[in-house]
Amino acid sequence: MIPSLFFDLFAAVLLGSAAAVVLSRNAVHSVLFLILAFLNAAGLFVLAGAEFLAMILVIVYVGAVAVLFLFVVMMLDVERVQTSEGFQKYAPVGGAVGVVLFGELAAVFFGWQVSPGADALRGDPIPANMFNTAAIGQVIYTNYVLLFQLAGLILLVAMIGAIVLTHRQRPGTRRQNITVQQTRELADTLEVLNVPLGANMQQTGIYRPKRAPVPADAGADHDTLHGAGEH
Repeated sequence: MIPSLFFDLFAAVLLGSAAAVVLSRNAVHSVLFLILAFLNAAGLFVLAGAEFLAMILVIVYVGAVAVLFLFVVMMLDVERVQTSEGFQKYAPVGGAVGVVLFGELAAVFFGWQVSPGADALRGDPIPANMFNTAAIGQVIYTNYVLLFQLAGLILLVAMIGAIVLTHRQRPGTRRQNITVQQTRELADTLEVLNVPLGANMQQTGIYRPKRAPVPADAGADHDTLHGAGEH
């Protein structure tokens, strides 16, 4: 009875927070609702007996991905006016993608069939020598190893594409040249001057930036202070 109540509570909060992520007008609020959705999904994993997946969801997605989203949104300071400028222009494309996605979800929902042996497997006890982490590793790296490698390859291609798109050649940008820095000599970076006693900076060839002019009504004390500093 108690696990069923917690399941209904976590599921209701998860659905509400997921809807708030999409419907919220503030990007920061959307990220906060996303964190709430991750936490409730972790609670559902705990109730299902997948403690390892729950901890991974909290540590990786809540502790790293969602916090990174929050920092990026707060640093960019995205305004709603900027995000809604091209809404009408891309509305047909977004609508077409939404229709295709809805059709796929409907096909999965209506074509779902429960395995005949699911009820029998649900009542079987968990083996004493089989832990949660070992069971997940056996399923991923034995039964679905090709699909797992394919998912990693897709993520690698996406990461390379993001790097290529963001790596732009901006004119006037000074870039670090490691080879030049490592092969330079001491004479190229340091110059020792023999400054005679009493010589000023202009006589040695070193020019200082000009001082800002002092206003006429600055007062006698201000001129006296700067005059003493020049000597």
